[in-house]
Amino acid sequence: MNSPLRPPAVPLITIDPYTSCWSFADNLYDQWPRHWTGTELALCGMVRVDGKPMRFMGGPEVLADSVRQLSLEVRPTQTVYRFEAGPVELEVVFLSPLLLDDLELLSRPASYVHLRTRSLDGAAHRVDVYLDMSSQWAVNVPHQKVAWQQTETDALRVLGFRSVEQAILQKAGDDLRIDWGTALLAVPRDAEALVGDIDYCRAAFVERGVLSDEHLLPMPRKSTYWGESVLAVKLDLSCSVQREGQDVVLIGYDDEYSVEYFGEPLRAWWRRHADASPQSMLDAAYADRSAVHERCDTYDAHLLAEAERVGGAQYASLVALAYRQAISACKLVAAPDGRPFFFSKENFSNACMGTVDVNYKSAPLFLYANPELMKGMLDPIFDYCRSERWTHPFPAHDLGLYPKANGQVYKNFHLPEQTGLAQMPVEECGNMLTLTTAVCLREGHAEYAAAQWDQLSRWTDYLVEHGLDPEAQLVTDDFTGMMGHSVNLSAKSVVAIACYARLADMLGKKDVRDKYRAIAEDFAARWQRMADDGDHYRLAFDKPGTWSQKYNLAWDSVFGLELFPKEVMRKELAFYATQRLDYGTPLDSRSPAAKPEWAIWVATMAQSKATFKEFIAPIHRYVDETPHRVPLADIYFAHTGRRRANQARSVVGGFFMKLLADQLAQFRAD
Repeated sequence: MNSPLRPPAVPLITIDPYTSCWSFADNLYDQWPRHWTGTELALCGMVRVDGKPMRFMGGPEVLADSVRQLSLEVRPTQTVYRFEAGPVELEVVFLSPLLLDDLELLSRPASYVHLRTRSLDGAAHRVDVYLDMSSQWAVNVPHQKVAWQQTETDALRVLGFRSVEQAILQKAGDDLRIDWGTALLAVPRDAEALVGDIDYCRAAFVERGVLSDEHLLPMPRKSTYWGESVLAVKLDLSCSVQREGQDVVLIGYDDEYSVEYFGEPLRAWWRRHADASPQSMLDAAYADRSAVHERCDTYDAHLLAEAERVGGAQYASLVALAYRQAISACKLVAAPDGRPFFFSKENFSNACMGTVDVNYKSAPLFLYANPELMKGMLDPIFDYCRSERWTHPFPAHDLGLYPKANGQVYKNFHLPEQTGLAQMPVEECGNMLTLTTAVCLREGHAEYAAAQWDQLSRWTDYLVEHGLDPEAQLVTDDFTGMMGHSVNLSAKSVVAIACYARLADMLGKKDVRDKYRAIAEDFAARWQRMADDGDHYRLAFDKPGTWSQKYNLAWDSVFGLELFPKEVMRKELAFYATQRLDYGTPLDSRSPAAKPEWAIWVATMAQSKATFKEFIAPIHRYVDETPHRVPLADIYFAHTGRRRANQARSVVGGFFMKLLADQLAQFRAD
């Protein structure tokens, strides 16, 4: 079946912010796969059916003749292509087993390419499949030198590329690819595998149906340069009416060290054990291949059924596309004390690492699937803010510049002359309180909050003093610039104070609960009076005739706080509908820029599924029709569907807010 929308980019191999490969085209054979940044990350796929070669992946330079793509289906953990290759159907499944309830599997840096053939005419057919990986997978920029390796395990033939320099954790920033560690390509031992020259090896398969290492020049060789090498494999997928052809290829990356945390290099979660190795990791992935495929099939079906139940078919298709993007924009590592740390990277934003307000946007997915990952995002911030390095009465914005978590680096890009760090004091206080409350409600107890009570109390008191009518400051939507008296930021503050009261109640601190609940209720009443603008509420308290989406109020509904009357959001939602453009409702009255995750948060407050679906439809249209063929951009123009900024970020985890709301409502009902 075809996906119910045309993805602007299709996830293929999605492991982490560095190893993230996508197709930016309608057909897998239209162009070369790319890194999420847009840099070519070539995989070449060809099939020979009874001696006739055809291309199924990569550009036409290698082979003009291609298969015919029959369908594309994007599921949460899998992308399924089906092709007609003459008298044979070829199915190619890219599976990244990002199952959030299994940290070992989630962290394992190996994706599967499952291949299957079947006869379409009832006859037997000789079918060989060729796949190669370029050295682009192991370098940041062209012309970096690489070396290669060929090894065997008990079950696999393993090929690898390594950059010669191996500058581990030396670079930090946004538009970067990894150039340390080893890119891996593995096949079962009964398949063929070798390192070959990019031109001669491919030509040998096209012309003779064989792999060849003829004319391979000695290593090291420059990447993307004449005489470039490729890791190449060939598999026999011959089929007949009685038998389908099946096999699997593993694509992985061993980064050896993943991030730096205040000067200490940290390993990926799977590599925390002393005996961990890429060979044993690949062997485990291969041994688990059938069970993992079955688990992913089951998970995908369940998640999509739940998404359709709560939000409709279009919502389910958005959830499916967002899933791997959100997770692979993060990295799971082992902290110095053994805890799991889960770091986000601000892709094509500013490369900040562990950004609190980015985690706030992403949170619904991780809260819904496994609150341990949410704690893995919050713990490094709690630790940093408790240390001598942080001296402010509000939380940090971030932990550093990916992959170096050595302290906040964020600056106000609206003020280039400003040399000091920029802060989002009310924003990040509200975010940390809200997300801590979410973890506790999801777990059914407040032990997590109890361990951080002193910091949570300090941040709550900061909001009591500064949050109702905030002075000019940045918010998470920092592209809109500095603004004072923000109504939506005030809403975040008011809800966060109520969250603190809820946590106090869960911990049996009744006096604290009563005090802060009373403050939150008083602030909520004052907020309504100060922000009222007739048929809606304002963008800023001092700006009549303006409006904004009050997405921060979503938690009042999701948590069942009952702080604001339902009429507040009924009025707001009715007004947003009058401002809706072809591709959704803008973020606020200042520009047509829209944020899809916020729109879904707002829609989650709708009182009916029908109204929710009305808000989802233009977001689905944006994803389906945007001319920008990149992993989902989370700032776009609501009147044209054109990308404004950002892509491939974890914030699309916010699409899961409707699912999280339903989950927590069921918890309360039980």
